[in-house]
Amino acid sequence: MKRFVCILLTLVCTGNLASATSPVDRTSPLATVRTDFALADGPSWDGFSLYVPDVKGERLFRYFPTKEQWQTVLGDAGRISASFYNHGKLFLSDNGAAHIAFLAGKQKTRIAGQDPNATPPARPNDLVVDSRGGIYYTLTRQNQVIYIDPDGQQTVALDNVTTPNGITLSPDERTLYVAAYAPKEIWAYPIPTAGRPAAGKRFAVMDDGPAKGADGMTIDRAGNVYCAGATDVWIWNPSGKLLDKIACPTRPINCTFGDRDMRSLYITGFGGLYRQRMIVSGRSPHPPSAPGEPVKNKNQPSTAIPNDITAKLDIPYARYGDRQVLLDLFTQRQRSGPQPALVIVHGGGWKNGDKTKFRALAVALAQRGYVTAAIEYRLADEAAFPAGIHDCNAAVRYLRANAATYQIDPDRIGAVGGSAGGHLVGLMASGWQTPELQGTGGHADQSSQLQAAVVMAGPLQMTQGSVAERSRDPKADSNANRWLRKTIDQAPELYRLADAHLKISAKTPPILFLCGELDDPPRNQASRDKLKHLGIDTGIKIYPDAKHGCWNQLPWFRLVVDDAVSFFQTQFETN
Repeated sequence: MKRFVCILLTLVCTGNLASATSPVDRTSPLATVRTDFALADGPSWDGFSLYVPDVKGERLFRYFPTKEQWQTVLGDAGRISASFYNHGKLFLSDNGAAHIAFLAGKQKTRIAGQDPNATPPARPNDLVVDSRGGIYYTLTRQNQVIYIDPDGQQTVALDNVTTPNGITLSPDERTLYVAAYAPKEIWAYPIPTAGRPAAGKRFAVMDDGPAKGADGMTIDRAGNVYCAGATDVWIWNPSGKLLDKIACPTRPINCTFGDRDMRSLYITGFGGLYRQRMIVSGRSPHPPSAPGEPVKNKNQPSTAIPNDITAKLDIPYARYGDRQVLLDLFTQRQRSGPQPALVIVHGGGWKNGDKTKFRALAVALAQRGYVTAAIEYRLADEAAFPAGIHDCNAAVRYLRANAATYQIDPDRIGAVGGSAGGHLVGLMASGWQTPELQGTGGHADQSSQLQAAVVMAGPLQMTQGSVAERSRDPKADSNANRWLRKTIDQAPELYRLADAHLKISAKTPPILFLCGELDDPPRNQASRDKLKHLGIDTGIKIYPDAKHGCWNQLPWFRLVVDDAVSFFQTQFETN
């Protein structure tokens, strides 16, 4: 019986990885979400809900998947052909009014656009918003792509593109992809400067017959490119290799990623709205960043980037073939010399999450005198352990290799992680000498050694305690089993490799543990005892009335920042 359960768990954990190349979860069939649209067009996800414009019905809807509830945002929206959510705003391609707008409450606020009386009419089709707040949009009849800079000034970014329709940006924003509708081609344009693409090349062709149809586009976090065609959504890797096609019951029009784990591809089409579960997740929108912008949730810290902080977003720090892994870097504008650096590692059970989730923490620590790097890493469904820890260690090596560029003191690099990110930080700290944990992401000549680490409610033990118990429980739906692809009884050596506690040695740096009172403060007592026995500085801060995740909640957020800063200051001065 035990052997049968282990086999079953293995099938459950690996079943959605039948293809080594396709990002589509073929264990989950395409689902119809809603059909009563006149014509559903370019959708977008805001972190909690999906916006769907009904271009012919002239309405704008909002869908809350967890509650399966719909809301009519605008009953007289006009002909909105596409939407895009970024920086806390919903941007709209208002095809009928011939301009680009954003939604402020129940009002569309014009940003810039075209003359609605031009001949032929110059009506925006699709759009994408970059990390600076700049907007690219397509004018299909004019064969142009227009760019609106963050100050609202617009210029022609591309001319003589044959019927441009869908548009998207690579994750590092160094490539602009444009779908040429009539010839069914995808074109890729390098972007040396925002708003000024260089000469492009044909990236891919939809060779499925005479019907027109290179329509709306999106991209996932691995850089795979998606485009709605005449009958399917096509998917190519960053090199232009066709990975898969998602057949739709009716002609697809556009698509975007959504749901809390960003692993649902929402497809709009002539028949309504569809949802396909994916292996690789989409990219989360950047949170609000404008200084002084009000916080929507008063229990959460602000993600605004103050004027005294410089932000460099979506920097590639590791590469594995076509797959780039990105970080967001925050530094003080005025610095007197090299500063210590901190790698910020988000949580999410090794299978969910995004670097933007720790934006507030990264900015707050940057204001206190650190160069902070909030990193993404490959999640469980995309890549099994040890891929995620390879990325984390590659981030440390990247910062050391670029210490002069970013004014970093290479001898003072620490890390902060929460929940699963806390485990990864603990493994970075104790396993920096383990070759199997280093990977090939780049800068192999540099060390991944940390000088100090802060673990926020992350389990260091994998072979004992709650992680091991859940791994053996067939009803637990263990995140570790999903990440490591096996149970602890199937692969004890793999779990030992992932165990940060077992690797604690005299060469492990000081580690501070932070935990809410209502979480599990004794969780890492064995690791603290081991560190103390070896003479390594450690300790725990427990926050009254706080639950798991308190590091992203007020009032505890400020205490977390203060305690982390005090710890790093002490350790960096000592070392």
